[in-house]
Amino acid sequence: MIGAARNVFAGAPALLLTLLTFLGSHFYSAGTATAHEASMAVMTLREMAPGRYFTQWTMPPTELSYHPIFPEHCVWNAPDLNCGEKGLVGQLSFTGLGSKQSAAMIRVITMEGPVQAYTVSAANPVVNVARDPGHDLNAWLDLANTYINLGIDHILRGIDHLLFVLGLIWLVRGPWMLVRTITAFTVAHSLSLAAATFGWVGVPERPLNAAIALSIVFLGVEIVKLQRGEIGLTARYPWFVAFMFGLLHGLGFATALTTIGIPSAILPMALLFFNVGVEIGQLLFVLLVLALMWAHRTTQSMLPQWAAALPAYVIGSVASFWFLSRI
Repeated sequence: MIGAARNVFAGAPALLLTLLTFLGSHFYSAGTATAHEASMAVMTLREMAPGRYFTQWTMPPTELSYHPIFPEHCVWNAPDLNCGEKGLVGQLSFTGLGSKQSAAMIRVITMEGPVQAYTVSAANPVVNVARDPGHDLNAWLDLANTYINLGIDHILRGIDHLLFVLGLIWLVRGPWMLVRTITAFTVAHSLSLAAATFGWVGVPERPLNAAIALSIVFLGVEIVKLQRGEIGLTARYPWFVAFMFGLLHGLGFATALTTIGIPSAILPMALLFFNVGVEIGQLLFVLLVLALMWAHRTTQSMLPQWAAALPAYVIGSVASFWFLSRI
């Protein structure tokens, strides 16, 4: 029975224990935060007269020294911004983009026309502000660059999501089933991410985050069953479990976009680019784990038999701590 349940991680328990210990201990304190929290600051500019704006942080930055860098012809004496006859056009950036503040957005509420939004990140620190961003190619390129990088940053910071993906891979038997499982998870969280971002569905944040933690506890139990020779639901139908829990994780991803007030005019493209970034980050993580697994198998190093179940208990204990912290 155990032989029939052999999964793609066979022969690499020491590698997985090392990876799990790092993920679990390094991010153990993540349980007190939301499951998928965006480290973005948002400043709103309301046009009071042609070229004159009232500025206000609608989502404050993590550090008080953090501030925007407006085009040279603009004069900012907070909360007033005066850009004169030229208006708010030119290059826009922020100081201090990095580990504590991964991205920032400026929402411009004009006297006439739709709300405009410009987002910068550590990977894309400068954007070009245009009078008509809807017809400015550079504005769309900036949008793509920013939200793809924001998606990558978001998934790599989402340690609970990465633990869930790692647990799925642990339970999968064979490379093609792994492809099906990851595809099912991707499709599911893409659907629920879109539904939540557009406001079609909504779930209170704390119960949602607690449920995401429980999904990881479930996988931990399934891994222990597999190691005892029992074929659980996930080992039998990993793609089905991945799809169902993927819907849950997608709702968690949506909080990164719904809390920052993206204007409806650019929301579909921002969602698309953000989701592309999430998938890139997830793929990088899966490839990293598979590459480490292959490298570890070639060394043929093994853990003592008593330590075989330790990674499953690491997953379960960390996720249980998160669950208790989030309820």
